[in-house]
Amino acid sequence: MKIVCVGGGPGALYFAIAAKRRDAGHDITVIERDPPGATYGWGVGYGDDLLDHLYRNDPDSAQAVRAASALWQDQEVRRGEQTAYLGRYGYSIARATLLDILTRRATELGVDVQHRRKVDDLAELADADLIVACDGANSRVRQVHGDHFGTRLEAGRNPYIWLGTDKVFSRFTFAFEPTPAGWIWFYAYPSSAEISTCVVECAPETWRGLGLDTLDTADGVRLLEQIFASALDGHALLGQSRGEAARWQHFTEVRNATWCHDNVVLLGDAAHTTHYTLGSGTRLALLDAIELAHSLYTEAELPAALQAYDKRRRAALHPVQAAARTSMAWFEHLDHYLERDLVDFAYAMSVRQGAQAPWHYQLHRATQVPVLRGVRREANRGLRRYLALRRGEMALGTGSVTRRATTTAALAAPAGHQQ
Repeated sequence: MKIVCVGGGPGALYFAIAAKRRDAGHDITVIERDPPGATYGWGVGYGDDLLDHLYRNDPDSAQAVRAASALWQDQEVRRGEQTAYLGRYGYSIARATLLDILTRRATELGVDVQHRRKVDDLAELADADLIVACDGANSRVRQVHGDHFGTRLEAGRNPYIWLGTDKVFSRFTFAFEPTPAGWIWFYAYPSSAEISTCVVECAPETWRGLGLDTLDTADGVRLLEQIFASALDGHALLGQSRGEAARWQHFTEVRNATWCHDNVVLLGDAAHTTHYTLGSGTRLALLDAIELAHSLYTEAELPAALQAYDKRRRAALHPVQAAARTSMAWFEHLDHYLERDLVDFAYAMSVRQGAQAPWHYQLHRATQVPVLRGVRREANRGLRRYLALRRGEMALGTGSVTRRATTTAALAAPAGHQQ
């Protein structure tokens, strides 16, 4: 099959990898308008569940992603000089590094990755059997087809800006700071050994009151450095990586009634977006990629494959987008919670997507004690090791990385299923 992916983000590249791994006969081209290395944003966060999928689909790229990723342990909630702690751990990788890894792997498998090419007219792609729209939330490919996808867009209330910092956080950190114009906060996590991602958000009234709506990027970043000087330990905020300068924006939720029309299929942000406080955008795009490759491999005809992909992934996305809307609304009404005791505030933030059993709260209170927090960290370390062994990431007893063979049957398993 001749397949063209419009857009060269992680979802497009991983679909090309997953499809080529299942059927090397596919002729796949990935078209990206920007030059190599140009990307928005800083880091991409993910968990063990995504690593399981990556190792099952392509151990080579999974190994490279894990090796280039940073590990964060625990979550820290700061309000001024007060601190509370939450459990969990996760991984993160610089977005530019992830793109480099996936581009190299796709090229190794015979994918034609073209940079600095913009698709102005879909007639250019008339000879393609399948067009995969991976061109983001403002997808041009999706817009060309008018109302066929049943697209709904809904803007969030709070402005945010995606920055970097040269402070390397060991924990996923939430920092809330009062200002004369209202509260402002950031979410920060390590992206690499030298850089962390730092997403700053506030209410629109605070944004305007601080003058952030009129300051240029450089002056705005300097103001944010002053506000968050304590949480950043005096480190700098970075307003530009390998792409354009960072800018304030409002999150837009994208929903579509269907993800396929004729021989065009939507993937990643072109199909759906989830609020950044859920931290699932790239993960969901990669799962879309796996599912689409699986459907093309297992269905005899293209229309059936696209319908199967559409049905399964939209069903999987429905509860995720609902949870993301709840999370977004919680932060848009943050002033309702910030006057609480910090430990209680941190717990409310951690359960904002739904109530938990009472013992969760008792565990949360107990693990504010350093000794008990250390016990939880050791338990998480054991869990990480077990999961790494199970997916073949580490050789038993050595910690060395291995390459586990992936069977055709395992590759045929859709996202969310294991053989």
